[in-house]
Amino acid sequence: MACNHHHLRLSHSVRSSIASLSSPLLPTRLTLSSRTLASTPIRVSSPSVSATCFTWDDVVRISDSQYSSRHSSDLQGFFEKIREKQSDFLPFVIEDQTVGYIHKGLSSDTICTAERAAITSFFDDHLKRFSNVFIFTQDNSHIMLHPVLRTPNERTRAVGDVVKCLGEELIPGIRKELYPVASLFGAPVFFLLERAAAPYFGIKAYGIQMNGYTERNGQKYLWIGKRSQVKTTYPGMLDHLVSGGLGKDKKIPGGHCRAAHFLAGPLFFHYAGYQKLPHGIACMENVMKECEEEAGIPRSMSKEAVPVGAVSYGDIDGYRYKRDVLFCYDLKLPEDFIPKNQDGEVESFRLIPVSQVADVVRRTHFFKSNCSLVIIDFLFRHGYIGPDSLGYLELLQSLRSGDCS
Repeated sequence: MACNHHHLRLSHSVRSSIASLSSPLLPTRLTLSSRTLASTPIRVSSPSVSATCFTWDDVVRISDSQYSSRHSSDLQGFFEKIREKQSDFLPFVIEDQTVGYIHKGLSSDTICTAERAAITSFFDDHLKRFSNVFIFTQDNSHIMLHPVLRTPNERTRAVGDVVKCLGEELIPGIRKELYPVASLFGAPVFFLLERAAAPYFGIKAYGIQMNGYTERNGQKYLWIGKRSQVKTTYPGMLDHLVSGGLGKDKKIPGGHCRAAHFLAGPLFFHYAGYQKLPHGIACMENVMKECEEEAGIPRSMSKEAVPVGAVSYGDIDGYRYKRDVLFCYDLKLPEDFIPKNQDGEVESFRLIPVSQVADVVRRTHFFKSNCSLVIIDFLFRHGYIGPDSLGYLELLQSLRSGDCS
């Protein structure tokens, strides 16, 4: 399969426009279907708080009482963290099952015509050039894999070659980690896809996020991490104490298989430098593993983590469609516990009162976007958001607005 990397490159201006569309710190307005909330969202306008760089002092200052809303029932800032944008995507279908969504072009109200044409070519011209891998139906209703690709192994190699040809410029942050592609959680896996490419194909991904909290003098505190500045995704942003993806694996035998989280047994797959061994473990085991790596929490503590449900969302960002389901856990930690990052992905940790964390989520975009959903869920379950708040039921429902299957 020949690659023409020069032909695949987008212009600098187009890539800049894409970057401006995808800033995780820009506020997102959400149109509410059932009613309009009366309160006005409070914005962080201080010039000292940059959209791309902030310190723990900024976090603390924003959560101080002088910044607090006069109405604790104001939920508008929480709604803005739950994105429900619509756009034009083609279903990605394998064996009559929809496994993802691929953008067929950006709408005219988001980007100029010339740039839209260049970006659209990624999905039309670029993918159509790989006619031995992708089939576009005559009515342009959906995209399929070529029927000659019958086994998961063949599909993994073929799509992997396409991702490799498209390169870092179009799919940045290649991690050499493979995610399973399936129609439902626990369903047979059709093939494995490079993790960084999953949003470009609209593949549903699953992960775990754990709220690590403690109590002091009757008040609850959350441990919050600040991501390393050298992380390829969301550098320097606030994050949960522990989080991680499910479903990374490296081998598929002929026919269907159950990969990574879905594994019936450990497998190994070697493809184009993918060397990392599979997890092949259940959710709770993954929680304990991530607790050790990310926060230095021993298994004697992490085994007490409690599964408390899941949140789901669909986040459309340019031509990427991130469809995630996050399994949520709570872990009450001893008062004297101090987390210590082991894998270099966290810059530092802070213990912050839950009420102040709520203000930071409501008033800023300092948190990695999916963390905000999990924290809002925590606020509901621990009584920080009550039914007398305007929009209570709608916000609660919005936490599972994605395809939770």
